[in-house]
Amino acid sequence: MAPIIQLDDLRKTYASSEEPVHAVRGVSLTITKGEFVAVMGTSGSGKSTLMNILGCLDRPTSGSYLLDGIEVSKLSRDQLSDLRNHKIGFVFQNFNLLARTSALENVELPMLYRRTPLSPAKQREKAMAALEMVGIGKRADHTPNQLSGGQQQRVAIARSLINDPVLLLADEPTGNLDSRTSIEILGIFQRLNAQGITVLMVTHEPDVANYSKRIIVMRDGKIRSDTQVAKRFDAAEELRNLPVETTP
Repeated sequence: MAPIIQLDDLRKTYASSEEPVHAVRGVSLTITKGEFVAVMGTSGSGKSTLMNILGCLDRPTSGSYLLDGIEVSKLSRDQLSDLRNHKIGFVFQNFNLLARTSALENVELPMLYRRTPLSPAKQREKAMAALEMVGIGKRADHTPNQLSGGQQQRVAIARSLINDPVLLLADEPTGNLDSRTSIEILGIFQRLNAQGITVLMVTHEPDVANYSKRIIVMRDGKIRSDTQVAKRFDAAEELRNLPVETTP
């Protein structure tokens, strides 16, 4: 299987008035198409810096990063922006939806930057299909303040998929959600992954990481462990086993 992410001796050093900060220290890593990987680490471990580099939001100081066969470090700022929009889908802890814009319009937004523009009707059809895929189609005309946190995250996931990315990056995607809703969102990631979508998720919660297939632990800017999940949590099964909520 061809690699989606291939890192070779990747390093990121930030200048400081006192001494350089070595945020990422010689990381080599391969993630192939169809994997579901969780990256864990405490504050200062380097996981957020690595995530920013993988998302083409920051550049490495040295080393090689190939995204779907493209050497990222050689790209201009405009080329990086184009690569982000066409190769990567982002899901954030705080959803990052436009407040006065409907769910449907939020999902349509990334299509405005496509290399090959779509007609307004095709954009709407594609956005609606993405919302249906994550189970929020009936709320397409609602603005974020009319949606629960879980519903907003479903919209954000639909938006991340709209340009058919090769990689889905999720940064603490359940951080603002209750337990049941978190499992529902993780279930969406599992279903998308089962369809062949590559998912890379940053989390500090071991229970959340166990819904993935592979866990990478970072410390002091280095990968300290890289293991396959021995007993993966199944979101659909977990939801079936949760007690039924009743209205008081």
